Amino acid sequence: MIQDLLEHFNPLDYLELWLTIVFVIAFYMSYSAFPAIFSVAEAKHLMDEPTDRSTHSIRTPTLGGISIYLSLVLVITTTGALLDTKILLLLLGGLTILFFLGLKDDLLILSPKKKMIGQLLAAGLLIVFTDTRILGFSGLLGITILPYWISVSFTLFVYVLIINAYNLIDGIDGLAGSLALFASAAFAFVFIKTEDVSMATIAVGIIGALLPFLRLNFSKKNKIFMGDTGSMIIGFLIAFFIVRFIGYTQTHTYSQYHNSGPILALAIVFFPLLDTLRIFVIRLLIHKKSPFEADNSHLHHRFLQLGFSHIRTTFIIVVINVVLAIFVYFIGDLEIHLQFILMLIVGSLLYSIFFIWNWIKRQATRNKMTKHLH
Repeated sequence: MIQDLLEHFNPLDYLELWLTIVFVIAFYMSYSAFPAIFSVAEAKHLMDEPTDRSTHSIRTPTLGGISIYLSLVLVITTTGALLDTKILLLLLGGLTILFFLGLKDDLLILSPKKKMIGQLLAAGLLIVFTDTRILGFSGLLGITILPYWISVSFTLFVYVLIINAYNLIDGIDGLAGSLALFASAAFAFVFIKTEDVSMATIAVGIIGALLPFLRLNFSKKNKIFMGDTGSMIIGFLIAFFIVRFIGYTQTHTYSQYHNSGPILALAIVFFPLLDTLRIFVIRLLIHKKSPFEADNSHLHHRFLQLGFSHIRTTFIIVVINVVLAIFVYFIGDLEIHLQFILMLIVGSLLYSIFFIWNWIKRQATRNKMTKHLH
């Protein structure tokens, strides 16, 4: 009887109930894991020690990514048999590779080269065995379809870029987690619209896993960081969402996102990409040093220098990214190059407005002081 029920059960027919169960599983696993994580971190002294460039002043556990990983493993193993099992198994394999790499980096420090190799391996498994890749640029820059090996290479580049973008923005309380929460919610929405239940399941699982973490990440008393373990996992999954979504829009000409898929995906991860591009330019061209060498030149550090707290900085950045994504969603019928240009202009202006306003205020104050002296 149970076997017959499972054979004829389609999660799409009970989508709201299905996703609610997935959310509860992920939330409960994540919430339940933290007491043990705190105990181990305390007993084994697995803490992040404050340094000159740290934005925190007390020793803090860095193993929050463990709860995210365990939650997603539980979601995949309990629901995967009723979904796209092949993709979910390979996704679980990629997550496991990055989990152990991130854990080793959090505990012992891992070289950027070894992390890069692990990221390429995790992404390569999915690309080769599922052929889930970015086929082209949907007409952007005049490119519709890419040759196979260029498509594979570009997709690998996207994975590495997104994974490291989320790793780089994990510098203040709640920022990487909150942006990942928004990205997961946005992709859950589009996957529900495109009836991709497997990906909607994983996206909702991430939401359930992140909420207990964010409660502690924002806390002053029992604070915890996601570490490289968490940032690489969520970066990898969001990169997969991007590749899967863009690939779908390129092969389904009837999709409402066929004309806007790549631009909408870029808008959803606009801040991590903007900050990463900015950091690489500053570190490589201006400071002449490795782009992976830590410093205080991130955009979120600039917000802190303006006097904003961690929570306000995170809130402002996430709200701007949400507004931008909604804006791009509603201009999806425009020509793709116009969408791209408008996204770049609006996104850049939204993130610059606070700095422009601060510069205007400083100039006005300077002018008043000059007049007063004369």
